[in-house]
Amino acid sequence: MTSRAQRNRTNPDLGVLAGRLLFAVQNELFAALAAKGFDDILPRHGAVMAYMDAEGVRATDLARLSGQHKQVIGTLVDELERLGYVERHPDPADRRAKLVCPTERGLDQMRAADKIMNTLQERHARRLGRDAFTQFKAAFMDVVEHQRKAVAKKS
Repeated sequence: MTSRAQRNRTNPDLGVLAGRLLFAVQNELFAALAAKGFDDILPRHGAVMAYMDAEGVRATDLARLSGQHKQVIGTLVDELERLGYVERHPDPADRRAKLVCPTERGLDQMRAADKIMNTLQERHARRLGRDAFTQFKAAFMDVVEHQRKAVAKKS
């Protein structure tokens, strides 16, 4: 019988593999962001910043998109607001709701993160070949969506 450690080295399950990818991407992204002056933003803030639009997003939508609980998103938005990356504004479509909107610093961070992620993805597309990388992303997105639906059915 093979050990878990051996299996994770040679045939990791989806959770281990997804975690490795997430941590490797976060390490590269946040080191590059820090080098560009965004050294106060942390990987946990990605649950908000990765899903931000220039026009703003409701916290409930951030929770749904990121897969985080609404309370977690609220805490992260509070932190990002104190750091100067986002502000809360009334939603013009529903005055009872609030939009989380990026500040100028938040927009600068979003543009920097987009450039870094494009560079990272371009590197992998060149290494694998564009068609293979496109197929990989499509298959990965399908697996993620299928998994999310399976979990949603159980809740």
